[in-house]
Amino acid sequence: MAASRRPPLFPAIPAIFGMAGRFLFLPPPSPPARNSAVPPLPPPDTTDTLDATFARLRAAAQADPFPDIATRRGWLTALADGLAKRQDEIVAAIDADFGGRLAHETLFAEIFVTIAALRHAKKHLKGWMKRRRRSVPLTLQPGSAWIEPQPLGVVGVIAPWNYPLQLALCPLASILAAGNRVLLKPSELTPRTTALIADLLAQALPGTVAACVSGGPELGMRFAGLPLDHLLFTGSTRVGRMVMQAAAANLTPVTLELGGKSPALLLPDADVASAAADIAYGKLTNAGQTCVAPDYVLLPRPALEPFLTAIQQSAATYFPARNGASAMSVIFGARGRERAQTLLAEARSRGLRVEPLCAPPPGSDLVPSAIIDPPADIALMREELFAPLLPIIPYDDLETALAQINGRDRPLALYLFGRDGGVIDRVLARTHAGGVSINDTLIHVAVDDLPFGGVGPSGMGRYHGRDGFDNFSHLKPVFRRGGPRTDRLIRPPLNGLHRKLLRLLIGR
Repeated sequence: MAASRRPPLFPAIPAIFGMAGRFLFLPPPSPPARNSAVPPLPPPDTTDTLDATFARLRAAAQADPFPDIATRRGWLTALADGLAKRQDEIVAAIDADFGGRLAHETLFAEIFVTIAALRHAKKHLKGWMKRRRRSVPLTLQPGSAWIEPQPLGVVGVIAPWNYPLQLALCPLASILAAGNRVLLKPSELTPRTTALIADLLAQALPGTVAACVSGGPELGMRFAGLPLDHLLFTGSTRVGRMVMQAAAANLTPVTLELGGKSPALLLPDADVASAAADIAYGKLTNAGQTCVAPDYVLLPRPALEPFLTAIQQSAATYFPARNGASAMSVIFGARGRERAQTLLAEARSRGLRVEPLCAPPPGSDLVPSAIIDPPADIALMREELFAPLLPIIPYDDLETALAQINGRDRPLALYLFGRDGGVIDRVLARTHAGGVSINDTLIHVAVDDLPFGGVGPSGMGRYHGRDGFDNFSHLKPVFRRGGPRTDRLIRPPLNGLHRKLLRLLIGR
């Protein structure tokens, strides 16, 4: 951190816990002044630039198709170090693009999470790269078999605006560890962050390893139509279908990280106050603009009022009001703010009970709110919210709650709150979700050794940890024949003895 900031209360903590310790025990940097001078942004790239950049990366992958472990570790280290050195610039760029993003949310959810993934990949890379032995049946002996993880070549990444750094660079931990080249397109809606990412990549990595292009939807579709060796897209299900269709022209494999309505389910024995605290944090972080944010709550009917009181208290604690405004991030863009107001206005017009959670962020008149027992046909319950709005639906029996969850598209996340392990196991077995946190929210995504991905309409494929390494590798099966060559004894021409032997092996 900058020398002008006061030292940590416990100096040894940052040394022991790295960036996590810095985040927990140092005050966040002051929010940048929003009227400060912003450097001019570079013009968007043309399709010719995109094609030339892809050709350069493709040639590099063909010239060196299997970078060694030292090279890959060097890439991961350089990118992590570059992020750590430029964290204040990153905070300022994202804040400027959002028009108000809490510095500590950027430090933790963007920078720390990405650096942790890069360091995790570096630490475990040797084991991931090893040949994986497979057994050979007696009938195919003598011989040996193994899986050989092999780089795919050039992997494309199309990233969204809501976590513009993390969702652009965190996948690089898996992609670079697997030995690939990377062509990255961040969101055109966060131009300052995109420009900073492009410069950061250019400073940290050779142009034959990673490159960043910028542009709007037209360039994005051209990007998806390149003959990439794999394409990762993070965004909405609607656009994900378009990206998959464009990639299909080249039979490009895709990993799609999409979204959906992720439920939080309180079981009858849940600790209501604790669940409310976790759901408040998971919902209101980044003003609800998180793909795995709890989208609605299902809880036993007797728990409704205690839960509502507890979540209001937690929201006010996490995001205290000063001068009538809460210390929380804003909803991104005029269209996002207008959409959130429309969702809330429909709830009010239909006579639903609406309860405030905390004061609105600075410059906004949208009050973060809970909407009690909305019907299934309201927009709040048909669409992923991406806003600080939380439908709360009481249930009378658990079967009804499970039917509500299973009656919807399979979500990116499911949050369970309860104590009875048997009931939790039953819910896990009877529901589908990309990932699950039990007695918490969001945190399963931050566990580097757990894969992150969706299921059904919430996505396909996964990254993070070894699963991400495998996702961006060709796991090439190899069989090596040994001697003596007894297998040749059963090659043509065959006689009666051969047929008897085959029937014996088959089991007749």
